[in-house]
Amino acid sequence: MATTKSHQNAKGHSMRSSPQVDSPRETQHDLVEHVTEYVRHNPGYAALCCVGVGFVLGWKLKLW
Repeated sequence: MATTKSHQNAKGHSMRSSPQVDSPRETQHDLVEHVTEYVRHNPGYAALCCVGVGFVLGWKLKLW
């Protein structure tokens, strides 16, 4: 029985091959696409998150 020098993880993928590294611009574009798609499917939750973040920032950054 022949042995291979390449290690494999639990799913059978080779661990020796280096992962593909995206540029920061591609990663940013993918993130924007993902968030846009999520907001289209969950507009109520997205609005609630925005209100919550605005409330916390307004409370912590108050000027008086």
